[in-house]
Amino acid sequence: MAYAQPPKKTGLPREVLKWLQSLDLSFSPKNIRRDFSNGYLVAEMFSWYYHEDFPMHSYNNGTSLPTKQGNWAQIERFLVKQNIYLQKEVLDGTIHCKPGAAELLVQEIYTILTNRRIKGIQGREIDFTDRDYQDQLPMLARATASKAIKNNLRLTEVIAEPNISTNQRKVQAIIHMHLEQRAAERVQNPKRFNVKPTLGELAVRLPPSSHHGDDSSDSNTSVQSGTAKSCEPSIRSKASVHFKEIEVRQTDRRSLIAI
Repeated sequence: MAYAQPPKKTGLPREVLKWLQSLDLSFSPKNIRRDFSNGYLVAEMFSWYYHEDFPMHSYNNGTSLPTKQGNWAQIERFLVKQNIYLQKEVLDGTIHCKPGAAELLVQEIYTILTNRRIKGIQGREIDFTDRDYQDQLPMLARATASKAIKNNLRLTEVIAEPNISTNQRKVQAIIHMHLEQRAAERVQNPKRFNVKPTLGELAVRLPPSSHHGDDSSDSNTSVQSGTAKSCEPSIRSKASVHFKEIEVRQTDRRSLIAI
């Protein structure tokens, strides 16, 4: 299933918040990204509908990365058992507190458990980056390439996936996104970056004249045929020219040495 892009402001729709309050959770979530990252509240939400499959004593409400991974491993086994599909990017984004990931996860769980749709979830590409936040900032305050890597690649991601090649691909994707943003800024504000228009952009382009096209082509062909005819006798006259050989006497080397 495809998800909508993360909202610019952190928050959940009103109907989802009312549904969470009706579940009588152990604590009310205040920070969506932080409170749902360890999976404890997610397990508690499913336990109201699948009580036997979610014994809450086997889940730990901790904040360490091993605790998060243990809780989510149990949740994923249940999802596979019940044929419930949630995208891996959303789960990983929730674990690592990516912007917008927890909000989308809660909304999707609400849709699965209540069989109700939310208008915000549409078929669009997932983007758990700070792109929307950077667009709201003035250009002087926007992140550099190194800051963009720090903002979009969490330390827990590197610890959970220590593969160097995988992390390099993530860094390259972040740098590519940063360069695209910089290129868009140059197009939007060329004066700020002292971008000078090219010669092609300065040239005035006129539409081709249709009524003079045939005449010009005929005149061009006539001129070409006339020049060809005038060149033929000159070429023929040059063919009858005779060239005379001239003998050049070379000086004697011994006379030069005597001098």
